[in-house]
Amino acid sequence: MRYWLMKSEPGCFSIADLEQAPEGVAAWDGVRNFQARNLLRDEIKAGDGVLFYHSSCAEPAIVGLAEVVRAGYPDHTAQDPGSAHFDPRATPARPIWYMVDVKFRGRLPRPLTRADLRAHPELCGMLVLQRGSRLSVQPVSSKQWQAVLAWAGMADPRPGVHR
Repeated sequence: MRYWLMKSEPGCFSIADLEQAPEGVAAWDGVRNFQARNLLRDEIKAGDGVLFYHSSCAEPAIVGLAEVVRAGYPDHTAQDPGSAHFDPRATPARPIWYMVDVKFRGRLPRPLTRADLRAHPELCGMLVLQRGSRLSVQPVSSKQWQAVLAWAGMADPRPGVHR
């Protein structure tokens, strides 16, 4: 089991959008960075934990928790000419881009801001804080996952996980 931080601009797809999706499940699509694509395709598995991060907003922050419920599969939006994520190079035989499905598992009691992350001894080393780190999907250590849960006063919300 692994942990990830996934960034989304709240004006495009927010924690509220995930919460309101049918059964709280939505595809994490539209990723167009090869390093992030490789994580989605090869590394991220069902059952992994997700820190949902609002980016490119007034106060970027971790705002909620999710769980991967479907491992990487071809991102169909890349093959849809009507999609904002269309990539004419992508075909069914050579999909290029991948996505995963995530399920809403909870909101943090308040956003965990970049200032909060920098001030926390376990969280100050997170990739999201590194200069030039723009990757929309990033690994998170088990210690960092547990530190976020402790900061939020929450138990791990994924079914069958007892910590």
